[in-house]
Amino acid sequence: MKKVFLLTILLSLTFIGKAQNFLSLDSCRALALANNKDLLISNEKINAAHYQRKAAFTNYLPNFSATGAYMRNQKEFSLLNNDQKATLSGLGTNLAGPIQQAATEIVTAHPELKPLIASLSGKLGAALPALDQAGNSLVDALRTDTRNVYAGAITLTQPLYMGGKIRAYNKITKYAEELAQEQHHGGMQEVIMSTDQAYWQVISLVNKKKLAEGYLKLLQQLDGDVEKMINEGVATKADGLSVRVKVNEAEMTLTKVEDGLSLARMLLCQLCGIDLSSPITLADENMEDIPLLTTDPHFDLSTAYENRPEIRSLELATQIYKQKVNVTRAEHLPSIALMGNYMVTNPSVFNSFENKFKGMWNVGVMVQIPIWHWGEGIYKTRAAKAEARIAQYQLQDAREKIELQVNQAAFKVKEAGKKLVMSSKNMEKAEENLRYATLGFKEGVIATSNVLEAQTAWLSAHSEKIDAQIDVKLTEIYLKKSLGTLK
Repeated sequence: MKKVFLLTILLSLTFIGKAQNFLSLDSCRALALANNKDLLISNEKINAAHYQRKAAFTNYLPNFSATGAYMRNQKEFSLLNNDQKATLSGLGTNLAGPIQQAATEIVTAHPELKPLIASLSGKLGAALPALDQAGNSLVDALRTDTRNVYAGAITLTQPLYMGGKIRAYNKITKYAEELAQEQHHGGMQEVIMSTDQAYWQVISLVNKKKLAEGYLKLLQQLDGDVEKMINEGVATKADGLSVRVKVNEAEMTLTKVEDGLSLARMLLCQLCGIDLSSPITLADENMEDIPLLTTDPHFDLSTAYENRPEIRSLELATQIYKQKVNVTRAEHLPSIALMGNYMVTNPSVFNSFENKFKGMWNVGVMVQIPIWHWGEGIYKTRAAKAEARIAQYQLQDAREKIELQVNQAAFKVKEAGKKLVMSSKNMEKAEENLRYATLGFKEGVIATSNVLEAQTAWLSAHSEKIDAQIDVKLTEIYLKKSLGTLK
């Protein structure tokens, strides 16, 4: 699809740069496809759907995330109360009094131990400051210092079972991308058909302009002949007035055809993305007879069902709605995921409380099981199934309408062919009638009114033939469009 689109753009740039004033049907199609805004939008929708499908596939893969945090606390957490802190801070000082009292009681009861008690008291007295220092160290060691807290974690999450939601979502995005491509293809066919209609409308008006000019020339020649006959007394002024009225009508008709042709050219320019005031010449303008292809009106409906973008789009929409049923059901089924973390904190608690970054890893399995939601899952699933049935009915309805459309297009192809044959015969008769009327008028055996009638019939026959040729062209396009084979 992308290659075709790029090729279309290159072709359009070539036509714009080298042959802006001369356009064939293929060049008009290429320009219209390259400059149509709806096609550009649908092409971007294809890109969006493509990347959404790629994003959906990533749900199968593990998910890594990093988290960091800092928090400033007004106060720090304390493991000891104020009395415990005071006791530990004066541990040696608090023990000095009881030790001295115990030594005095021992010496009183046993005087012979006084030297020994004195020696021990001296040694204990020297050790008491060390006990105070040890108590202070213990208080400092138990301080948390949690006024500044830092934390970080790297988390891995691997889905193991999500009730089929991931698989269904991947299928939905795949169908959505194909749906966008089918819609783009259908838009291309619409643009091609609109361009062909505008192109052949211009060709039709160009030929009708030539026809109107030829008709006006015939009337002007007849007007000159009647004027001479009036001067010679073989024709009346009424005959002259009748001819002049027809001349005025022919001039008005030519003016209308020229105005219509200008508007038709503007429409074609707008479809091709060309400035409306640009003069353009079409390749088929100078053809005396429009070439026609023999189109077989017989068809196979299976071809239409296989090629019509509308059918394929509705089939994909049906598949999407079926997968939405699975997604809705999966929301109310158990889900299992593997979890893994590595966390670091400061202060750390792995070696008492330290103002250092230290961490640990952990792994686990997370299971979520919906227990009771008052039937919400059942109701949502039934609603999704109803939407899927709606899409199925729309597909069946589209098939029936396409069958009718194809039959109508084939009937119009046959009818256009018959009209062309009849209009060709009528034109031959009208030309022969005009030739005899012109000769009879010059010989003076046919009235002016008969010549005017013959010329009017000749104009009508030629116009009908041009319309029939254009109808054959357009009905061929309509049949191809209805069969989905318009390229």
